[in-house]
Amino acid sequence: MRATWKPHEKHGRLTKRSDLPDSVFAFPKQRAEPMTDARHVRNAVARFDQVEGVSDHDRALAFANIEKAAKQYKVELSETSWRDLGVHPQPHRKEAAVKAAATRKRESKT
Repeated sequence: MRATWKPHEKHGRLTKRSDLPDSVFAFPKQRAEPMTDARHVRNAVARFDQVEGVSDHDRALAFANIEKAAKQYKVELSETSWRDLGVHPQPHRKEAAVKAAATRKRESKT
């Protein structure tokens, strides 16, 4: 898969996500997971399996983009395939987080 990611050349603080070109996103068609620095590349890796409604082809392209951005920003990846980052989004992630927070709060009172 050929990566479409390109470093963003605009300097200064961006005020809107809409200012970014599609070429800086891991998932360019969905404009998901912008990668403008090393921190954003690590974030794209961490959130890879949270992107919903994408095909295997989109995931392969996103991983190629992540690899290219990681090389640019000197981020070491231990993953060698997009399948190493997770395939399926977790649709009930928010409900599980709320439940876990309630449990922690309840248990901290005891």
